[in-house]
Amino acid sequence: MKSILLIDAATCLLMGAALLVATGMIACLTGIPQSLLFYAGVLLVPIGLFMAATGVWWRESSFAIWMIIVGNVLWVVASLALLSGIIAPNALGVIFILAQAVVVAVLAWLELKAHRSGRS
Repeated sequence: MKSILLIDAATCLLMGAALLVATGMIACLTGIPQSLLFYAGVLLVPIGLFMAATGVWWRESSFAIWMIIVGNVLWVVASLALLSGIIAPNALGVIFILAQAVVVAVLAWLELKAHRSGRS
């Protein structure tokens, strides 16, 4: 469980940093609104820190693990909802949103599987 949580934390922190540092460039390439990318980056930093803390110190906390799993599922749902007409990204933007949603869904599934098996 620890390694999965730390991988999830690293992906959140890296994506958050990328979105904060390169918001304008990513917006130009993807057609995703700059403000959406910026605030997603802002959200990902504390989320990633919480995941890292859970992986290092709180991995026995079922509540913390479930918060991460449910949060990941909600992130995937929100990502897909964006593509239902809330925003109109270009083809690269659609690929960007779908790719990150797939990665987050896989991480949620791995976390759920590890949590249910009782692996720390």
